[in-house]
Amino acid sequence: MTSSSVPKVKFSNIKRSLWFLLPVVILGLAVHLILPQFASLQNSLFVIKNLVWWAFALAFLAQIASYLSSGYLLTALAELSKSYLSILGGTVITLAGASFGMVAGGMVGSSAATYRWMKKKKVSSETATLAGSIPALFNDIVLVFVSIIGVIHLLVVHQLTRLQGTSFAAVLIVLVGLIGFTAWGLTKREPLLRFANRMGNWWAKIRGREFNAQKVENWLSRLFTAASLLFSGGWSAAMLGAVLNVAFDMLTLFFLFMAAGHPVSLGVLLTGYGLPLLLGKMAFFIPGGVGIIESTMTALYVSLGIAHPEAVVVVLAYRILSFWLPLVLGFPMIWVLEQKIFRTHQPK
Repeated sequence: MTSSSVPKVKFSNIKRSLWFLLPVVILGLAVHLILPQFASLQNSLFVIKNLVWWAFALAFLAQIASYLSSGYLLTALAELSKSYLSILGGTVITLAGASFGMVAGGMVGSSAATYRWMKKKKVSSETATLAGSIPALFNDIVLVFVSIIGVIHLLVVHQLTRLQGTSFAAVLIVLVGLIGFTAWGLTKREPLLRFANRMGNWWAKIRGREFNAQKVENWLSRLFTAASLLFSGGWSAAMLGAVLNVAFDMLTLFFLFMAAGHPVSLGVLLTGYGLPLLLGKMAFFIPGGVGIIESTMTALYVSLGIAHPEAVVVVLAYRILSFWLPLVLGFPMIWVLEQKIFRTHQPK
């Protein structure tokens, strides 16, 4: 992928955007998490006062390991182009990319930023392309697998309502369809090219612009090259990174339940974990699935026998450790990465 084919993101406006976003993040935390759950938090004060702090510390360490696993995923991808990227360096890019996506363009902005920073690490364009898209895809694959286990568990314990079944089935069908379409496109390249041309031509007409078929063909060619590079032997290490990322993230939730004095079984843990996160991903118009994940996860765990005050404390603590804290930490990392790029382009 060349720089011309990467979505254009105004990195020069990062500082202004971040200063605007910080109060928005704080306000969003209050509106979506604290205010709706205020009454529940009042009832949960006893749970908070009696938290087992060694278990909470283990949850914190598990979340660190989860993000280091994401860094390992980027390290494995960098090795495809015989380039070196430390696990810590990959973790920094992961955190910064996620935070940047909250500022500009969501997944598109995050992918473009990751591509930019990976290129500055001297990896090939094809590998940088994979770094911008593969982590999210592999994590979704793992989440789909976990969610299917969760649905089966709900069926076994007779806790799956018709509304839940319909909603979760719709989400799983969409995600499995997207994964299946990706696999089909990589094996049926000519049909994919025809489909992309038809869709691109249709979209260009709607926007009143001229369609550039050659540009689409060049982009797909680079995508196929990147996929061939991945499937030549690098996918297993990258998938291991995604599996470890999700496993340590679930372990964070497990330790938080221990800290609240309510250890849960593996079936209950999986059920309340995967499905809400998938729903949050599908609600792409809400950054980070804020509000959707918290309410759905709390409702599921309560339906599975967890007391409401304990469920509220655990879910909010989990979201602070896994989403809000990394989001805030990612902002200064954007600045660090951009400063390195700026110094690289300075005349000597």
